[in-house]
Amino acid sequence: MPRYEYRCRSCGATFELRRPMSQANAPTPCPKGHDDTVKLLSTVSVGGAASASSASSAPSAGGGGCCGGGCCG
Repeated sequence: MPRYEYRCRSCGATFELRRPMSQANAPTPCPKGHDDTVKLLSTVSVGGAASASSASSAPSAGGGGCCGGGCCG
């Protein structure tokens, strides 16, 4: 079940709730009881780290400029 992050506009508290996607936008009171809350946009980071060796071993398109060097004579 996904976790959603919310912020209370009344007191500024930020909190998370685990709930079904179908209830992601349902009204949610903050832990202090205020009803004026907003769902925050969460970002997701997908694993994997680029290393310098993998970046340098990537094939080069050659040339440069706007069209890969073909118009630069």
